[in-house]
Amino acid sequence: MTRKQVLKAVIFICLVSWLLVHVTYAIRTNGHVKDRFVGFYAEKDNSIDAVLIGSSPVYPCFSTPMIYGDMGITMYPLSSNMQRPVAAKYLVEEALKTQSPDLFIFEMRMWTARDEDLLGNMAHTREVTDNLKYSLNRIRAINAMVAEDGDRLSYYFDIFKYHSNWKTLVIWSQLRTWFYEYPEEYKGFVPENEVGPVELTDAYKDTGIMPIPSEQESYLLDLLSYLKAKNINALFVITPYDVSVEEQQKTNYMANIIRNSGYDFLDMNQYRDEMGFDGQTDFNDYGTHTNVLGAKKVTEFFEKYLEENYRNILTSDHRGDASYKSWDKAYDKWLSAYEEGQATITYNLENGIFYQLDEDDG
Repeated sequence: MTRKQVLKAVIFICLVSWLLVHVTYAIRTNGHVKDRFVGFYAEKDNSIDAVLIGSSPVYPCFSTPMIYGDMGITMYPLSSNMQRPVAAKYLVEEALKTQSPDLFIFEMRMWTARDEDLLGNMAHTREVTDNLKYSLNRIRAINAMVAEDGDRLSYYFDIFKYHSNWKTLVIWSQLRTWFYEYPEEYKGFVPENEVGPVELTDAYKDTGIMPIPSEQESYLLDLLSYLKAKNINALFVITPYDVSVEEQQKTNYMANIIRNSGYDFLDMNQYRDEMGFDGQTDFNDYGTHTNVLGAKKVTEFFEKYLEENYRNILTSDHRGDASYKSWDKAYDKWLSAYEEGQATITYNLENGIFYQLDEDDG
């Protein structure tokens, strides 16, 4: 082959590869997790003050538009369903590519579970790996989250997984994610307006200690070492839920490790009375995820906690800045969603209409 022919072949291969990467992402199944990730990538570089990392309790619990409206702080969740702890470090790495957050916040419920119990549905693993842009960090995340005998090839080249979706390219909601970026109207938050009451126990008062699974402790120690090496500010939290004695004892164990490493640990179950949290009205699904009533209470408490403990770090107030108009719009949408959700939840409670569990809710 001549030099010109080689050059043409290289250009052709690069073009096909570029098209394949973007087509593959555009035809991936839509949903709020994908929307959340493309929304993060759509945010202006170095415009996010804090990043939330964790599983499904995160995105319906912390009203990031409310935090912006009340404090002027931009906070964005990189959360997904049943997010395995092993993913945390790679999500920090991904965030640091385009943002320089003053604080990373980690929700820690999933760290009390055995990894083998979180592998039943690998779709949850894909919610992390498939939503990362193609990069070395994505490859490292796949290697850490998928066993060598776990068909890594379909994670590296997920066109093998999604090729049958090619007809969905005509759907605007998928085509718009061609470049991995599309603004998310609630800034990653998901307003839930159903209600699933639960009688909360006093298990959160237990002071016993029980080790977390060994693999999760290894991931935690590695994460803490990584954060220290990078000089990253971090806060570790537990959001309100119907905790068991065993889970509380594991939470106590994690708290000791984290605090001994020099980081703060906030167990919000210890402050349910202070925030006025009510198990009869504030859960969407019987003690696991909050609805908008619970989200408002948790967020108000969290704002006060940040004001008292992290305002020396989270110094920005972007309200009134024309370049943050999308956050103003998100705050307005939150106010409307809360008003609507409050009315719906009140009606449902008065009429005994409660959240319907399905198989995926366990």
